[in-house]
Amino acid sequence: MSPARGIVAAIVLGLVALPFAAVGRAAPARQGMKARAKPAAPTACDPRNFKIVLDVGHTSESQGATSARNDVEFGFNLNLTRRIGTHLKSAGFAATRVLVTDGKAKASLLKRVGTANAAHADLVLSIHHDSVPDKMLEEWEFDGARSWFSDRFSGHSLFVSERNPHFTDSLSFARLLGKELKADGLHYASQYTLPLMGRYRHPLLDKDVGVYRYDGLVVLSQTRSAAVLLEAGSIINRDEEMAMNSPERQELIASAVTTAMRAYCEKR
Repeated sequence: MSPARGIVAAIVLGLVALPFAAVGRAAPARQGMKARAKPAAPTACDPRNFKIVLDVGHTSESQGATSARNDVEFGFNLNLTRRIGTHLKSAGFAATRVLVTDGKAKASLLKRVGTANAAHADLVLSIHHDSVPDKMLEEWEFDGARSWFSDRFSGHSLFVSERNPHFTDSLSFARLLGKELKADGLHYASQYTLPLMGRYRHPLLDKDVGVYRYDGLVVLSQTRSAAVLLEAGSIINRDEEMAMNSPERQELIASAVTTAMRAYCEKR
């Protein structure tokens, strides 16, 4: 080969090799870019910014069930909800809001859902106290007045809706709360699985801690956050009505809610 041809060949080989060398050098750069594009790890739940709406069931105009001693459910709900709110704020959940709604039944339901959604709540917990269908009531006299009771059933219950966009989260919190209540020696109301409950019969999602599915409840199905309804106990049962009126039972439930809320927040 002549010297001239050798020079030309060397130049051609060098030009051919350049793209492969460039590719080899560019690969690590692209890998670096790909690594930087990974999504950031989710931030831990901060109780101070965790927005909890505690919905006081019913209103002063639509007062809910009547207890065995002729007290209205709304009063029970308000007292317990305020105590729960105090516990949560003391535990660092500073954004907790106790929601008291006015108006008639249906209008108040839509109002409370609208308020919770506008607040961009992380979780809605609606507080109620239980009764039984009218056909199960028995008559008795209290303080000289004709009254009604049913001592047949007692206990709390938890409800969630599959129509809620955060059904899985709702069920998770309900189970956490149910476990805390069970650990404190309380039992759940088992009658909701029985045919005698009629239209109030509901599927039992967790038979260990008493979580039921109730898709028809507006406060559960139309909120855009996780939502749970707690029937704290039966006020139509004469013994349990007295317990639900006691500061000791209210403190126990408030503590259980706070412990469950802390565990729920940590899992997020």
